[in-house]
Parts: sequence; structure tokens; C-alpha cells
Amino acid sequence: MNTQSIALGLLAFGIAVAFYFIFKPKKKWLKPNNPFPKHWKTLLLKKVSFYAHLNEKDRKQFEFKVQEFLLNHTITGVEVDVDDIDRLLIASSAVIPVFRYPEWNYTNLEEVLLYPRSFNEDFQFDKKQKDRQILGMVGTGYMEGKMILSKQALLQGFLNETDKQNTAIHEFVHLIDKMDGWVDGVPSVLMEKQYIIPWLDMIAEKMQELRKGGSGIDSYAQTSKVEFFAVVSEYFFERPDLLKRKHPKLYNALSEVFKQH
Repeated sequence: MNTQSIALGLLAFGIAVAFYFIFKPKKKWLKPNNPFPKHWKTLLLKKVSFYAHLNEKDRKQFEFKVQEFLLNHTITGVEVDVDDIDRLLIASSAVIPVFRYPEWNYTNLEEVLLYPRSFNEDFQFDKKQKDRQILGMVGTGYMEGKMILSKQALLQGFLNETDKQNTAIHEFVHLIDKMDGWVDGVPSVLMEKQYIIPWLDMIAEKMQELRKGGSGIDSYAQTSKVEFFAVVSEYFFERPDLLKRKHPKLYNALSEVFKQH
């Protein structure tokens, strides 16, 4: 086979792959029909303070969105068991940031992989492996459509409500950021155009404060605009009262983005 034939063969293969991804049938979006299980309600009341503080009408909506998420996304344990608490906490993490957007669906997510503990850039989580510092990740490339979460970090995020950290919410905020096709720290799908420039200006101002120290925002936020948005969103949902007192402009901006107070 000559070089030209090989090139044509590769081109044909590439076109076939492209056509598959462009025209493959879209998965039907499922809506829940069954009543919300009573023991799930008990678990949510015990584990998810966001849900516990809602009125009865809003709890019904929260329950619906949790069921809808679980119907349309696969949660797979990797060398770890996945129980009802894990499923409910993952679904709650997805629902909380977009709770005031009842029609929202994570169409850019297919599967959540639950690892037993933190992992490294090679997705290794064995205790013998070095550099296991990653608690959560939104996949790209061949991992597109997947999210990886550490089970330890997932549980800790809802166990400690004063540390301004929740790994699962952090990763779902990245997915929200990614919904417009770009992961850039600007949630364009939730933000009106006239607020984008002021938002970027505020990020620059707050990152400057971070470098000086004493802002109370986790230093990881100064890594990039992308991480800033995710980190301060954790802060917003974990300690809104403290964020409002220490960073009122930032609190107000996030209140507008998420339509929550």
C-alpha cells in the first residue's frame, strides 16, 4: 500500500469518526415519575443543610432535580462501593449551584467516576503512589463527559460546613463554566453580557488582594480565573454569611449569577 492510499484511508476513517459523533442519536432525557424515596429525604435532611433550609415547595423541586440527575447520569465506583449517600451527595452538588435554574441540565456530563481517595495526574489513587493531591477533576480529551471525584473529599465537603470548601460543588461549577464551550472563569450561560467586564475586573481586584494575603479566600483561587470562580463559589454556598460580610461586592455578584441569596 503506497503513502497516498494510507493517507486516503486515514482521511476516510477521520471523516467516519466525525460523522459518528455529529450524527449519533442523542440520549433521551428522562424525567422522574416515581415518588421520592422517604429514606432519601431523611438522608438529605441529615447530610445536606442547603436542602434542610428550604421550604416544603422548594424541597419538592430539589428532590425532583436530584432524581432527574440520577436518572440521566451514571455514577460508577472505581474500587469503591457507591451507596445512596454517595449518589445523593453527588446529585445535590450538581443541583445546588443551579437550583434557581429549574430547566438546567448538565448536557456536558455523562458519568461521574467515584474514586476511594485523592489521585494523581495519571488517575492513580493507590496509597503507594506519589503526588496524590487531586480531589476532583472534570475530564477533557478522551475523558470528555466524565467527572472524577474522591469519595473522601465528597463526604468531607458535606461533613464540614465551616471550611468554605466543597470539592463536588467546585467541580460542578467548572462544568457550568464549561457549558458555553470555554472554561475561562466566566459563567456566560448564567451571566448577562453587560456584567462580564465588571466580573473580570472584580476577579483581577480580588486576585490582587489574595496575593497580599488576609482575604480569607483560599489561596488556590489565585491559580487562574477558572479556579477563582470555582473556589469563591464553594465559599458562597458554604459560608454565605461570612462572604457577604467580608466581600460584599463579590457576594452580590455571585448572588446575581446563581440567583440565590
